[in-house]
Amino acid sequence: MFDVIVVGGGGSGLAAAIEARAAGREVVLLEKNPALGGSTAWSVGSVSATATPHQIRRGIKDRPEDHWADMAGFNGALDPRDNAELRRILADGMPDTFRWLLGHGVRFFGPMPEPPHKKPRMHNVVPNARSFVTHLEKAARRGGVAVRLEARVVALATENGRVVGADCATPAGPRRYRARGGIVLAAGDFTSDPELKARFMGEQEAKVEGVNATATGDGQKLALPLGARILNGDLALGPELRFVPPARQSLLLKLPPWPVLADFMAWSLDNMPNALLRPFVMSFVTTALAPSPGLFEAGAVLVNAKGERFVEETGRPAFAVPDQPGKVAYILLDDRIARLFSGWPHFVSTAPGVAYAYVADYRRNRPDVFRSAATIAALADRLGMPASALAASIGGYNAGAGDRPGFGGGPYVALGPVRSVFVHAEGGLAVDREHRVLGAEGRPIPGLFAAGSTGQGGLLLRGHGHHLAWAFVSGRRAGRNAAYAAVTGDDPG
Repeated sequence: MFDVIVVGGGGSGLAAAIEARAAGREVVLLEKNPALGGSTAWSVGSVSATATPHQIRRGIKDRPEDHWADMAGFNGALDPRDNAELRRILADGMPDTFRWLLGHGVRFFGPMPEPPHKKPRMHNVVPNARSFVTHLEKAARRGGVAVRLEARVVALATENGRVVGADCATPAGPRRYRARGGIVLAAGDFTSDPELKARFMGEQEAKVEGVNATATGDGQKLALPLGARILNGDLALGPELRFVPPARQSLLLKLPPWPVLADFMAWSLDNMPNALLRPFVMSFVTTALAPSPGLFEAGAVLVNAKGERFVEETGRPAFAVPDQPGKVAYILLDDRIARLFSGWPHFVSTAPGVAYAYVADYRRNRPDVFRSAATIAALADRLGMPASALAASIGGYNAGAGDRPGFGGGPYVALGPVRSVFVHAEGGLAVDREHRVLGAEGRPIPGLFAAGSTGQGGLLLRGHGHHLAWAFVSGRRAGRNAAYAAVTGDDPG
């Protein structure tokens, strides 16, 4: 028997478990995978916050209320669907949560500008996003949180209308964990669940893979039978094209998250000449990021593994790639395009606030996704495609290029394979300001809380740094509220 059960071991789940344990409760964290991390470990690692030590050192005067107001600028026509109350909780909670992360050993560089934010607020973690998981896992275990890996929650147990336990599938067989207080669902989004994507987005979207293959909407599925509902289930970042990741991790992603090393990296990124840092940073920027749509506007051609052009490139090519052989495609550049994308402002890919990657960076850092040849026939041979099909695709493009530049002479470059992915989905359970999951007629389901993407509650998290910010802010709050319920036998509110 525990006081609090946390389902999911990513950023929001770790934050919930740490805070519930800090309140003196007995806490168990259940994670279906062999290791903790969730989508937090896959992220670029940025958080947006105000009144941070980093802003103060630079003389930037910034307030949570301005952060709250500026976030609406990302929403556009979707603003009426945003949950402004939860947006306020995020903005108000980040100054303290940022210091909380620093206190656990996480380090950042920045802040970086990102319009429509009126002031620089984006802080990037160093050396990589695994730093969040490493430091918070240490804090959880050191604090006495019981961590159970390979424990997938398959159902929630209720008694007299209150959620009191979690039924798990484990390598040793089924097991039920019981909670005196609350259960926090922090199992991420459903970018890799065809069922929920088909239900809320569409049949074609259901074919698109997620960056995190284990983000299968477990938390949402656990709560739906209890009367919960999903808000903004049709919204997601993507689908977008991404270069397939390399077989081996880059040096940057292998670096240990030691505070001394992270502090040195943060200082270096702020102070050392870009020429010295660029080769190192490129190992990250060229890893698995999105190719710029500007490539296609400049006349790049997209073909499948058979050398066939299958879509209008300046439309929505990411929707068509899942129907191609192997679900992959290749981006073809002629000599003009390759030269154009060799310097600012024409970049192949970028990590916001970090760096821009050009054609030469991919030649140097990603030989697995870079091919070049003097002729189309030679390029086809290097890609294992029929030369006739590739030549026909380029001829067909030139015949109907319209306002786009024609595809010209060589030498030629092929970048790929690229695949189509969802980065994250906005569809989370409806929650109140105390992070209680709402059931029938908008009433809280006793004993059930949700945080992070699982408990997004209609909040729109566009712009970099807001998903992780919400994960940590909502996770901490949900964990504290579940701990409160363990003492009082009632939920806060």
